[in-house]
Amino acid sequence: MLPKDPMILLSWVNTRLRDEYASLDALCEDQDADRAELERKLEAVGFVYDPEQNRFR
Repeated sequence: MLPKDPMILLSWVNTRLRDEYASLDALCEDQDADRAELERKLEAVGFVYDPEQNRFR
């Protein structure tokens, strides 16, 4: 289950992307998360996924 609070979600996702997953798609597949929904939640608080750095900025 992903964190509900957007700032905690940001930290959680970026930590997992840094330490465990080579891409956002891999994280979403493993966590059974909807990528579009995850991106919408983080875009709503000003963050977008950067595939080159494999993190939300």
